[in-house]
Amino acid sequence: MSNPTKIGIVICDRYRRCAGGKCLRALNNREGAFSRYEGEDVQLVGYTTCAGCPGGNVEYLGDEMVKNGVQVIHLATGLLVGYPPCPHIETFKKFLEGRYGIEVVVGTHPIPQNYFDTHTRLGSWDGEKWLSVLAPAMADETMRKAYD
Repeated sequence: MSNPTKIGIVICDRYRRCAGGKCLRALNNREGAFSRYEGEDVQLVGYTTCAGCPGGNVEYLGDEMVKNGVQVIHLATGLLVGYPPCPHIETFKKFLEGRYGIEVVVGTHPIPQNYFDTHTRLGSWDGEKWLSVLAPAMADETMRKAYD
């Protein structure tokens, strides 16, 4: 058996009661931002919230995750699709990568179609910066509809 890639997931505190169904489904099926692990063993070793704006738990969550062997932290798709999208995503990513020297990926499950449609209509994701931020969680329309 190979050594699994150990990951952690950070969700938006707005969704603190989320049972993680879409994230775990995507992880198991290697969809959305988890498609990067196709053919690999992956172990989830941490799951927590940011603790609400402006992300007070982000300063501390890495300590426990790294002690548990985390190699990659995923900032959940909920940070992208909430209204408004999290204004701290880039700060969280930069901090966690700089402090812990680990990779941080923005996204978990594919962006659901209903959120895609709403944010497109609202212009929430307009601008060059959003193209790269959204890329790991973006999928084709069929996959997005499967996550509605």
